[in-house]
Amino acid sequence: MNFILESNSPILEVRSLDIGFSVEQHSQFNLRDQFVSFVKGPLNSIWKTKEIHTVLKDFDLVLKKGDRLGLLGVNGTGKTSLCRTIAGMYGKRRGVTAFGEVRAIFNTEIGIIPELTGEENAHLLCSLMYPRTSKEEQKRIVEEALIFSELREFQYRPFITYSKGMKTRLFLSLVSALPCDLLILDEVFDGADVFFNDKITARVKKMIHHSGAVIFVSHSIEHIRETCNRVVVLHQQRKAFDGGIEDGIDYYLNNCGPMQ
Repeated sequence: MNFILESNSPILEVRSLDIGFSVEQHSQFNLRDQFVSFVKGPLNSIWKTKEIHTVLKDFDLVLKKGDRLGLLGVNGTGKTSLCRTIAGMYGKRRGVTAFGEVRAIFNTEIGIIPELTGEENAHLLCSLMYPRTSKEEQKRIVEEALIFSELREFQYRPFITYSKGMKTRLFLSLVSALPCDLLILDEVFDGADVFFNDKITARVKKMIHHSGAVIFVSHSIEHIRETCNRVVVLHQQRKAFDGGIEDGIDYYLNNCGPMQ
């Protein structure tokens, strides 16, 4: 069962969002400084000091039905942290409001039990991805996904024996079965072999077309061009660009390199 919202309704609203994580550190004092610190505050000298690592500052975003947002930024700029925050994986964050059903895919091995077969894992994954669907519908989704994946006899072998490409085939075939209101895809095409890539890309595009809105994280400029109609660039802890595809790609390539 899916709950695709009306076209005029906001699917996601993010207002003045700050993302940061505490980092525990040991104080780097010499012996004299440690002694003085202990005399002044015995308890404080025992505990580790905490430093806040800021990932993103004052971030705003509104998505409506039809938005296909490509999220660009070099490693460490907060793309995955932002997506996980929106998906509620860090708990409810003030400033983030998602409407309708949100499905977020970050790892093509999440929820997997390596010793089980591909088919058995497919049933487990389906129950995690589509908890609102009936048992009969989940069975249909798994059967169709296994056919689409072209794993054939490998679906009956332990998942632990799968290559990265085979794991990706199984996972993406399940992920792309049904649309939702907000779909978050974070580097999910990694590992897809060349023979399966075109097929799964077409299927995911179809799913994206029928979903409400999509946040698509990828280092592939071509995937961004093919999939999205809007780009947001994260740079130096802030949203540096929000607009058209080609302008966004140009900004990213010209302003976000390691020496920028």
